[in-house]
Amino acid sequence: MPRIRILQSVAGLDFSWAPGDEIDVDAATAAAWADGERAELVADGKPNATAEKATPKSRGGGRGRRIETRTE
Repeated sequence: MPRIRILQSVAGLDFSWAPGDEIDVDAATAAAWADGERAELVADGKPNATAEKATPKSRGGGRGRRIETRTE
């Protein structure tokens, strides 16, 4: 059974999928949904090469300096 990773939220009467969810579907459903916009195929449980990657965390630490907006 093919596995797809959901890229956009999808909901119906008896299901709900959030971005990042990986689900097993039949081949016809996988071909219809895995268009790169709504979902993508997952090969052998490994992410696709075209999958978006998370942004690395900032190493700056803390919040940035506030800009003074008042003029007196």
